Parts: sequence; C-alpha cells; structure tokens
Amino acid sequence: MSLRPELTHASVPLIEEVAVLDEQGRERPAWLPGERPLTVYLDKRELVTLMTLGGAPEHLVLGYLRNQRLVESIEQIASVQVDWETESVAVTTRSGVDRIEERTARRVVTTGCGQGTVFGSLMDEVDTIVLPPDARLDQETLYAIVDTIRLQQSVYKQAGSVHGCALFRGSELLTFVEDVGRHNAVDAIAGWMWLEDMSGADKIFYTT
Repeated sequence: MSLRPELTHASVPLIEEVAVLDEQGRERPAWLPGERPLTVYLDKRELVTLMTLGGAPEHLVLGYLRNQRLVESIEQIASVQVDWETESVAVTTRSGVDRIEERTARRVVTTGCGQGTVFGSLMDEVDTIVLPPDARLDQETLYAIVDTIRLQQSVYKQAGSVHGCALFRGSELLTFVEDVGRHNAVDAIAGWMWLEDMSGADKIFYTT
C-alpha cells in the first residue's frame, strides 16, 4: 500500500447568515458565502495565500501543489495540517522539494472572475493538452449530467457568488465542489483524485 499524507479534516461552514433591510426597510435574513484566506506553507516556506470557502481545504492544497507541478507524487507529502485560527496550512514533505526556490521564482497572475497565481512555465504546457480523437459525449449523458447538477444542493442556490465543479463517471456523480474561484474548485477535485489514486481518463469534468 502506497504512503498517504496525514490530513486534518478542517472544513468550515460555507455560508453565514446576516441581517439585511429589504426595500420596505424591514429586517430579514440573508446568506453570504464565507470567503477566507488560507496561506500555504510548504516545508515552512510561504508559498501563496488562497481565498477559499474552506469546504475542502486539504484537497484544495493537494490539488494546488499537483496542478502547479510542485510535487510529483502524493507519497512525497507527509502531512497537510490546516489551522483556521492562524489562517494557514502547513504542508510537510518527506524529503523536501527539489529546486523549490527556482521553481517558484517566476509567477504569472491569471485573469478571470478570480485571479490566480501559477508558477514557472506551467502556462507553456496548456497548449500541449489535446483530447484523444475518440473523446465523445453523447446527448443522453450530457442531459443527465446537467439534470444532476440542477438538483444538487448547493451554496450557489442559497447565497450565490460561487463556482461549482463536478466529476462524473458517465452520468454518475463522483464529487461536487464549490468555491469562490473556479480554479479552487478544480484544484480541490484534482487533490481528491490524487489522494484516491484516481485516473481522469474515463471521467467527465463539469464546471460552471
């Protein structure tokens, strides 16, 4: 059995209730997404601060490290410890990260509804990604996926202002994640897949 990191389970409430005044001046309840900063420390080195709902912080950080190509194997990570009191997460590797200063020296800030930071030459790899020629999605599966998402209980339905991503096998929903930025939800799903040693070759990815 391959090594797996020790994880906290530090999810927090995704929405908070606030009191607002309606157009008649009457007080009523409303709900807002609970956006929080989470600063990532990799082997005690400050890496980045992520703004997140905090629903799956350990998966988010694992996916971020993987998608940034900073850690090659899940077995390299000894622990991921989230502490909301300090708004930080400490990631400890088993033997360090090779050339970490060089690999994090160049930063690119991406655009979109939520800005993100990528390291090194990661953006150069995007154009090399090509779907296999036989990749197809039939109409029945597409409709089933859309219907499943429509019926999914979500932060967006209650509070708005978030993005959602999901992973399907055919029309079967495997996981659904919402966050303040789409890239966070993508990273959280990637982290979950990494932890579960799950291939994406036969999966369907959905995003708002």
